Amino acid sequence: MSRLIGVINLDHELDQLKELTYFRCGAAVPFASRYRLIDFTLSNMMHAGVHDIALFIRRKYRSLLDHLGEGRPWDLDRRRGGLFILPPDWNDPTDASLGDLQHVHNNLDFFHRSSGQTIVHAGTQHVNKVDIEDVYRYHREKNADVTLVYKAIDQLESEHAPCVRLEIDEDGRVTGIHQEQDHHNIYLEIFVMDKSLYLDQVKHCIAHQDNHFFRDAIQKNPSGLRIYAYPYEGYHAVINSIESYYKNSMKLLDQQQYQALFQNQPVHTKIKYEAPTRYTDTAEVDHSLIANGCTIGGKVENSILFRGVRVEEGARVSNSIIMQKCVIRKGAVVENVILDKDVQLSPDRTLIGDARVPYVIAKNSVI
Repeated sequence: MSRLIGVINLDHELDQLKELTYFRCGAAVPFASRYRLIDFTLSNMMHAGVHDIALFIRRKYRSLLDHLGEGRPWDLDRRRGGLFILPPDWNDPTDASLGDLQHVHNNLDFFHRSSGQTIVHAGTQHVNKVDIEDVYRYHREKNADVTLVYKAIDQLESEHAPCVRLEIDEDGRVTGIHQEQDHHNIYLEIFVMDKSLYLDQVKHCIAHQDNHFFRDAIQKNPSGLRIYAYPYEGYHAVINSIESYYKNSMKLLDQQQYQALFQNQPVHTKIKYEAPTRYTDTAEVDHSLIANGCTIGGKVENSILFRGVRVEEGARVSNSIIMQKCVIRKGAVVENVILDKDVQLSPDRTLIGDARVPYVIAKNSVI
């Protein structure tokens, strides 16, 4: 949809996944055996025909840049438009902007040159399959200044505690934005807003020395904006801790959960050409999600293996997440564990974590 401009804002996303975010930002964390968390946001925008996307980044983005490249998997390697990776600093001594407003102020050319007239703004900690085109239609039907996307959660979990909640009237208009823990309408950190109004609000926030666009322009709403809420009912997971990452990853071993995330519109990611997984005569695999390029000679059960993992004969992996190119040597036992990329586990070693709080090993470790 050429009238939409995408903004993926990582500025306020905290790196809360402990060892998994020692060397990368949260948006680059691997998920579901072959993806990164940012892939779901980019794919949603791609399916809505968004051809101009700005990525606001500030720290630990080397891994993310390597993953995104020129944006080809999401049809963003274009002569006009495409993916723009925009760090905030350009050493302007006259720049008075703060926080995520710096990204907009220091990259106004991106917004002025884009032919789109409406902003769709999103983060990456809420994994979902939101139909952005339908959100845009709803935004127009309601004649809204801002449309926020939310999901009504039946059972609140610990990962929902830091999430913003919405109070909504019968017409869908937002009457309150807060973090009261007993409210079930979880804001998915996606909003739609006309570009001209968005830039006016950015200018207003900077003039008043604000530093957080959503909080200062939308939540506080000093301009009296007409704010509406779009109800989303599809797959949703909040990834803001090791516990939520592990729990929501393991839920994908349930076929119904997996299909809810992947069945309809495909999720695109960086393409890697690798051979199919090879299973030796001694391999035993049960109820697991295994990417291509692996070699399995041991026992794997209730686990997620990323590309290029090697599980040698006599090794056992259960209830675990093993990331790209890890090696589990002969006789080793791994249970309730997350191994980041390129971890090597020596023969006959045993790693056992708690089923609720898994044991995590940082990338490139040798145990």
